[in-house]
Amino acid sequence: MPQYLAVAVTTAKFALGFVVNHAKAGTMVYTDENMAYYGLPFPHETVKQSVREYVHGQAHTNGIESLWAMLRRGYVGVYHQMSSKHLDRYVGEFKGRHNQRPMDTENQMAAMASSSVGKRLKYRDLVA
Repeated sequence: MPQYLAVAVTTAKFALGFVVNHAKAGTMVYTDENMAYYGLPFPHETVKQSVREYVHGQAHTNGIESLWAMLRRGYVGVYHQMSSKHLDRYVGEFKGRHNQRPMDTENQMAAMASSSVGKRLKYRDLVA
């Protein structure tokens, strides 16, 4: 599972560097029209949400917006607090939930159970 990084800096320079350092060469990048993404050295398509354009060909941000909405609901309704130290774990949990949405409940449960085989998180590692 990839690691997720909590970012404290949201400048255009940081955003460009982040994408360049974490995306594979040649990756198609879909974004909104935020100016921070201009100058990406990748194939890049945008949607112009400021003029109510939410899909432009293959470009849309619906998937990531759905993931963030699910994460926010988990924060408000379940956890009430998410430490930056373990943010990657929370995002990973909700990423897994998001990716399993098309599956029926039985297959979701089987996938969850099989992915936990051989994994153990000790308390001392959690709080280290």
